[in-house]
Amino acid sequence: MTMIRGLAEIVLSVHDLDASLRFYRDTLGLTLVSEPAFRPVFLRAGDPAVTVPQLVVLVPLPAGTPPFPAAKPGRTLHHLAFELAPADFDAMRDHLTAQGLSIRTGQHPVIPSRTMYVDDPDGNEVEFIAGT
Repeated sequence: MTMIRGLAEIVLSVHDLDASLRFYRDTLGLTLVSEPAFRPVFLRAGDPAVTVPQLVVLVPLPAGTPPFPAAKPGRTLHHLAFELAPADFDAMRDHLTAQGLSIRTGQHPVIPSRTMYVDDPDGNEVEFIAGT
């Protein structure tokens, strides 16, 4: 039995904070919850009524930090995933396509679901998953 109730934060190191903020806030629709000038940047994902919000935190790397390796085995983060309502899956796919993002599909190995993937500005794979 676990006492864990959920996932509270995912913290991402980013090379270009403005590009990452545009992706997570403007493209994906996450809500900025920190003051605009505050660093790192805190964005809420999910239900705003929960006591402890689900957050994506963007931490800017120092200028000149080398890019992340392109191959997944060399990366610290394999991917992150956002849950979608089944009724919203197609609309999100259409929205991401309209934003010029290249969508990849796949099959989750243990959850009956629909899944799709895009890359954020740092090349991190971002999954969208909706139960079936």
